[in-house]
This record gives sequence, C-alpha cells and structure tokens, in this order.
Amino acid sequence: MNAKPFTIGVLTSGGDAPGMNAAIRAVVRTAIANNANVLGIVNGYEGLVNGEFRPMGARDAGGILQRGGTILQTRRSERFKDPKGQREAIRRMNEAQMDGLIVIGGDGSLRGAQALASQGIKVVGIPASIDNDIWGSDMAIGVDTALNTIMEAVDKLRDTAASHSRAFLIETMGRNSGYLAVMAGIVCGAELVLMPEVESTIEEVSRALEDAYRRGKNHAIVLVAEGANIHTTDLARMLDDMDVGFHTRVTILGHIQRGGRPTAFDRVLSSRMGVKAVELLLSGESNVMVGLKGMGLTSIPLTEVTSQTRPAPSAYYEMAKMLAR
Repeated sequence: MNAKPFTIGVLTSGGDAPGMNAAIRAVVRTAIANNANVLGIVNGYEGLVNGEFRPMGARDAGGILQRGGTILQTRRSERFKDPKGQREAIRRMNEAQMDGLIVIGGDGSLRGAQALASQGIKVVGIPASIDNDIWGSDMAIGVDTALNTIMEAVDKLRDTAASHSRAFLIETMGRNSGYLAVMAGIVCGAELVLMPEVESTIEEVSRALEDAYRRGKNHAIVLVAEGANIHTTDLARMLDDMDVGFHTRVTILGHIQRGGRPTAFDRVLSSRMGVKAVELLLSGESNVMVGLKGMGLTSIPLTEVTSQTRPAPSAYYEMAKMLAR
C-alpha cells in the first residue's frame, strides 16, 4: 500500500511584498518535483482559521513569477491572535491532512508561525518584508524591489527639485525601521536621512539644508522614514518658517513602494527561499525560518527570529551623512 504523499500548506501574511508570488511558485513546483502535494491557503491566517484551502498544481503557479502582490492574498486576522482561533486553525489543518506549513511574511506573520510551532505544527518561515527588519536574514523578499521603486521616484523628483531650486522631503515606509530611508539616501545621494533609530531636531535639518545652499547646491533631497521622530508635513511647515535658502515640497510615496514587478534579485531570492523551505520540511527540519547569510541560505529557529528585531545598520547612516557633503 502506497504511503500518503506529504502535504504542504502555504500562505502569505502581513504586508504584501514583491516576490511573494515567486516564492509561492517555487514552493509548489519544488513540492511536485518531490512527489508532495500543496494546498494554497487563501487570505493568510484568516483563511487558515476558515479552512480556505485549494490544491495547487504546476499550472496554478504559472505566469505569476513576474507579478507583484500575492495570488493567495493576505488579510489581518484578529481571531488567529486568540488561542481559540489558533486551535481552530490547527483543527482545519488536521482535517485537510496537512503535514507541514510554509509561512511567507514579516515579523508578525513569523510570530504566528511560532505560535503554531509551539503547539506541535511543523512550520518553516520565509521572510518577506520591504522594511528588511527581520532578524536572522541579511535580506528579506521585496526589499530590493521597494528600493528600486524609491530610487526611480527620487530620481524623477530630483529633476523637478533642481528645476525649481527646492528641497524635497520624501517620505518612505518604515514605521519602526529606517532601512529603506537610509539605503535610499545612499543610492539617491540625499542630503539628509531621518529615521526612527536616530533622534533628529529641526535645527539639525535646517543646518543641513542651509549648508547645502551655501555650498552652491541648487536643490536638496531629504529622505524621511514614516516612523522618524519629526513628521514629514510638520517638518515642511517648520522649515518654511525659517530661511534655509530652499522652499520645501513634500512627497509621500506610500503604498507604491509595496507593488510592482519584482526585480531579478527578488525573483532569485524568493525562488531560492521557496525551494529551501520545501527541502527543510521534507527532510524533517521545521520550526525554523529560511535566512540569507552572505550568499548562502541557512535555517534559523523561529524562537530566535521572533525574539529580536533587525535594526537599520548605523554604519549606513554614517555613510549617507558622509557622502552628502
């Protein structure tokens, strides 16, 4: 009598990130290549609680590699945060004869994965967060695409800033992490970066802009993470009351940073992580997250991942300041 094929559930949760679909594709096709079944879980943890499962074959994962967002969709689930909701999710998994689960998402999603792992479910996480704030991985899915989106926007705004001799305050995502802002500051040549990890004052900002004006610059770019201690619109209002040499304009990039076709880097990273996640489950290793270390992939215990936060590196902040001179 043939043994029942290993069945893997896969869900995406939290904020969408370019490359999630590439990871789903890799999970489905790697599982099929290893004679395993895949159940796609629609609407994240809410779908897990509701039992919104659908079998996925090779063709279900076709034509999605280049698409942003997630074909499995994502949704917040207050019910899953409650132990009762988690027990219901486990019951649904058992009814579907699901042997393991792959969770693609950010910090909160991985905490949900850890909650299931603590109750005996075999789980492997894949980090997907444009903020790149997940402990244990040098890079998360979606970061590179988001940075390229910001870079393209800032390059276009610089044309207008230079034409009108203005200072543009450009707000990026990053409620708790300044990674996007500081890296965009480096690749876009910003005069200043404001981020949650570093307290800033209006005096520091005005001095930086005045200094840029005195040195003959005909425009200035300031990258502001949304979680910085000075709000972007408040900063613009205060600067307009000072004589810093430039008139200011505000651009809030918002959710445009989440969407779009994933870059080649994100497609490769997502594919590698999806393959690795399936291989870990099939080899008997679980309750871990796939992480990028240098050029290689490794597995990190979910307990370690969820107990720490990856801060934006201070060295990059200092680099951005030095290169703005």
